[in-house]
Amino acid sequence: MANSRYENVKDKAQETATSAGQTFQEAKGAAKETAANVGQQAREMASNAADKAKELGQQAGAKAGDAIHSVGQGMSSLAGTLRENAPQSGMLGSAAGTVAAQLESGGRYLSEHDLGEIGKDVSDVIRRYPIPALVCVFGIGFLLGGALRR
Repeated sequence: MANSRYENVKDKAQETATSAGQTFQEAKGAAKETAANVGQQAREMASNAADKAKELGQQAGAKAGDAIHSVGQGMSSLAGTLRENAPQSGMLGSAAGTVAAQLESGGRYLSEHDLGEIGKDVSDVIRRYPIPALVCVFGIGFLLGGALRR
């Protein structure tokens, strides 16, 4: 009788161990599946965020390009106004003509080029003339600092 009880307990222990092993394997499989799903969702969210950031960057670039184009048109318009209202002869007329020509040239440049081309041109000028570029940056900083203090 003791042996049959021992055998019963032994059988129950083996069944319990087998059941625990199966439960563990099922839990392990479920955990792997959940981890794979979470990883896939994270990749999808990152991809969506990257796409949205790219779209917003393109929109901002387009708006900046439109603003630069508008500034260029405004400069050209100001050049025309200056030519119409400034004296036609004398030193003041000559100076006004030169300023108008430069405004018109700058306005045309801004209207005809996009932000990438302007940035490349600026970096080329800075590489070619680093000391004057630094002097200009410090001068602009000094002027902005004085204007912001008031």
